[in-house]
Amino acid sequence: MSFPKDFLWGAASAAAQVEGAWDEDGKCPSIWDVAGEHIKNGETCHTACDHYHRYKEDVALMKEMGLKSYRFSVSWPRIMPEKGKVNPKGIEFYKNLIAELKNAGIEPLVTLYHWDMPLWVHREGGWKSPKIIDYYLEYVKVVVEALSGDVRYWMTFNEPQCFIMLAYVTGGHAPFRHDVFTFRNHMRHMLLAHGRAVRLIRKTAKLKPVIGIAMAASTYIPDSEDEAGLRDSAQKSFKSTVGEGSNSLYMDPIARGVATKMLRRKLSTEDLKIISEPIDFIGVNVYQPSNPMINKKGYNTDALPKTMMGWVIDGRCLYWTIRQYYERYHLPIMVTENGMANPDTVGFDGKVRDDIRVKFLDDFLSSVKRAVDEGIPVLGYQHWSIMDNFEWCEGYGPRFGLIHVDYNTQKRTIKDSGRHYAEIIRTNGENL
Repeated sequence: MSFPKDFLWGAASAAAQVEGAWDEDGKCPSIWDVAGEHIKNGETCHTACDHYHRYKEDVALMKEMGLKSYRFSVSWPRIMPEKGKVNPKGIEFYKNLIAELKNAGIEPLVTLYHWDMPLWVHREGGWKSPKIIDYYLEYVKVVVEALSGDVRYWMTFNEPQCFIMLAYVTGGHAPFRHDVFTFRNHMRHMLLAHGRAVRLIRKTAKLKPVIGIAMAASTYIPDSEDEAGLRDSAQKSFKSTVGEGSNSLYMDPIARGVATKMLRRKLSTEDLKIISEPIDFIGVNVYQPSNPMINKKGYNTDALPKTMMGWVIDGRCLYWTIRQYYERYHLPIMVTENGMANPDTVGFDGKVRDDIRVKFLDDFLSSVKRAVDEGIPVLGYQHWSIMDNFEWCEGYGPRFGLIHVDYNTQKRTIKDSGRHYAEIIRTNGENL
């Protein structure tokens, strides 16, 4: 079996990481615009890749690479800069971006929330407060009304594991809180917002919507592929402490209508009915397996290459995440993020020779091909990221892009990996 003819070969980004224009055309600050001393080297996302002004150039590069899809997020603070106020300039930007994509033959995949909460929403309590549910739905309604005539694919949230747990428990992401004793309330608010948003999109979208959510998915590669090994792997992926926190804590309520142990006393039967509003696919953001966290002695990380952020590179993990998510939740899968950070530089010949990412693409896409060959419905693959960008608290050091960005001049250069990916797309994966 080969990749379907309509397979969505693409790449991904997020508004706060690429757009810049942080205070232009009516946009209000997000919680990341005011992150200040939390970001390395005193850097900010205020300019980032200046995609807001350079989107036509960026879409032209996507077209040159042959992308079939582009996953991006809409900036809530650009659309709703004040409570109850819609910013026409913000809507205009996304209408123009989507028109540019459609003219280039590229399918827009829209993420409605990728971490850039408006500062005014944070001041109203953020995910701590149940008020955020209605604020979010008001924003979603505006976006769907404005864009759904040209957009079919919607994701309600990107990685709630990060914007709840890292942001409100460990304090590692904006707004850098430690709500250790109350974070289950935050999770309930997010899950209810998701379910109600799915219902709203389904009811009001102009084109028949395809709705999902993008999860920071990390599963356990089986120690053996016999029945016992597969059973043990699934247990570690969804029922261990790491597995629950990464996967089932969110997806069991969403896709199965049941709460795991951590939320059992927090979610009512009525809550679960709302949260489990049917979705069309699950997006998995996959970077490394959970084996190093669960089986430190049995999984030899020393023998494997690593990214500049210290993440293990093991292409098998993408296959097992796709398979295990499909076997547990019985929904089509889209790889909504997969990539690696590397300290890429432009050589004297003007080229960016990122051989490690070329091999990364081959290894991880071979995993996707295995899943497709086994009949698992995989809708597409969105590489993270289309271009180097602002990597949250790490600033601009880690480079994830298929396109190199010189942050001093904003010059774009397609890397060797971008050229290699273009050839994979051209052959629809037949060269893997």
